[in-house]
Amino acid sequence: MMKKTNDCVKKNNRAPENSMILTGFGTVDYCDSYRIKKSVGENIEEITNRIFKLPKWVNRLLKTRDLLVKPFGLKTTKDTESGKLFPIIAQNENEIIMGINDRHLNFRVSILTNNEKSSICLTTIVHYNNVWGKVYFSFIKPFHKIIVHAMMRRLGKMIYFS
Repeated sequence: MMKKTNDCVKKNNRAPENSMILTGFGTVDYCDSYRIKKSVGENIEEITNRIFKLPKWVNRLLKTRDLLVKPFGLKTTKDTESGKLFPIIAQNENEIIMGINDRHLNFRVSILTNNEKSSICLTTIVHYNNVWGKVYFSFIKPFHKIIVHAMMRRLGKMIYFS
């Protein structure tokens, strides 16, 4: 069921039907999907770059997270390839799937454009590999929701769309 927030962002607790995000992932322990209605005027790479051009407050949160998890042997943002926040796992002309498999959990993030419905979706799925994954995500989830919603709200306000 799609839940409308008090702005242009709508939240759903399942992946869009036409997304590749579930392909080969296995069990999904958590899923959220945020959608904005906009006519898509740029390609998927440009949209993804705009979404992940993070505000300073998010970068500070990520640095704090990295400091806290490094002693536990979890991957940090510096462990990803080519300076990207998350490595790209799959891509087509309408969707980019990024993610990481770690000791405690595996996750995927999808940015999906739909020209017919004039929409952009950002979907996250998570699989807990052990109890520590569930504990870790219980701490991260409130921040995740705030950050993703803010990213999509900011994207919805950008004027590069036609």
